[in-house]
Amino acid sequence: MPLRRRLTIAFVLAVGVSAVALAAGSYFVVRHNLLADSVKSASKQARRNLEVAPTYLPGSPDRLLAAYRSTGGFETVLVERRQPYSSFKVRLQQVPKGLRRLVQRGDLGYQRKTIAGTHYLVVGGPSEGAELYFFFSERGLRHELAVLRNILLAGGGLLVLLAALAGAALARQTLRPVARASAAASSLAEGLLETRLPVEGQDEFGAWARAFNEMAGALETKISALSAAQARERRFTADVAHELRTPLTALVGEASLLGEHLERLPAESRRPAELLIADVGRLRKLVEDLMEISRLDAGAESVQAEPVDLASVSAAILRSRGWDGRVELDGDETVVTTDRRRLDRIVANLVGNALEHGGDGVTVTVGRDPTGAFVEVADQGPGIAPEHVPHLFERFYKADPSRSGSGSGLGLAIAQENARLLGGEIHVSSEPGKGSRFTLRL
Repeated sequence: MPLRRRLTIAFVLAVGVSAVALAAGSYFVVRHNLLADSVKSASKQARRNLEVAPTYLPGSPDRLLAAYRSTGGFETVLVERRQPYSSFKVRLQQVPKGLRRLVQRGDLGYQRKTIAGTHYLVVGGPSEGAELYFFFSERGLRHELAVLRNILLAGGGLLVLLAALAGAALARQTLRPVARASAAASSLAEGLLETRLPVEGQDEFGAWARAFNEMAGALETKISALSAAQARERRFTADVAHELRTPLTALVGEASLLGEHLERLPAESRRPAELLIADVGRLRKLVEDLMEISRLDAGAESVQAEPVDLASVSAAILRSRGWDGRVELDGDETVVTTDRRRLDRIVANLVGNALEHGGDGVTVTVGRDPTGAFVEVADQGPGIAPEHVPHLFERFYKADPSRSGSGSGLGLAIAQENARLLGGEIHVSSEPGKGSRFTLRL
């Protein structure tokens, strides 16, 4: 549930519980006082009636009832010498039994009873050996209590409704800085580093806005510095690759010429010449990788998309490099629209790494699953330590601390950049001692 709704509900519950408690307390206090006043008034009237009774008793019960009727405000039941007399509306059978036992013992008492939907307060007492019971109607009192109850309920409901409106407005006003901060954070995440929050007041939200602005400013400065450093790094890489290309071309030509005359060289000079030729080849590969990285960084690489069968391309890659006898290919025809040349570059890099680091037993699997087409290269080599896996696609990163491998550390970085250029990505999973698995998903 959103925080705004939770705050509104909490506010409504607080006001509602308070209103219900206040209304219930008020109702019961008023009800108790009104009922107590009714008892007090009825008891007072009953005592006066009992004082009048000896004038007519014994001997004239009908005259006594007539005198009571002329007073008005109550109905009477009289029991004299076990003979009941009563007003028109009430009978002896309607006198509560508990009250009658109390009166027969000579005490004055009262009890409430409902007769035909009308609430009565029945007050009884003895007089000259007779039993007198007076029925005071509480219809007006009950009506007043009902009106009071309805007013309190309506007022409580209106108060809860007003509390809901006020709670919603209060929650919206309270959470407005939070909403602005959320929008500002989203803008920062989208790269709008100049985003700032307005600082309003000296309360906690004002301090929060100032802290957020300080964080955004520091973040903008840091990212600007990192972007400038990255731009310098890319420019340096491009400049180095460009400057090395001309002398390297001459070196390659000279190495080729030297390779043609290896057989004529003295035995003691042949090995240094072979090492020189190999190192020139490695240097040429490094410069080519640097040039490709520079083109990818500059966005100068284009994609020539065409329908391509992943299984056929993978088989052609293995044959052209002489790997078909060492690598097992598994998969049916899987046609995708992509750049064949870049696909060749990616798969060749993954298979070459698997053969170099995992030895024989490399398997290439081509297929399609619910997430899309894929090319998976798996080996049964020593695997990769978990701490190295997150860095495999970083430039110039090598898992071997001595950096004694033949590669430049750019192959996987170039493969990942090419995969992203094709709209895909390379994922890796590895377990030490059980091999590694590189998956190109398109």
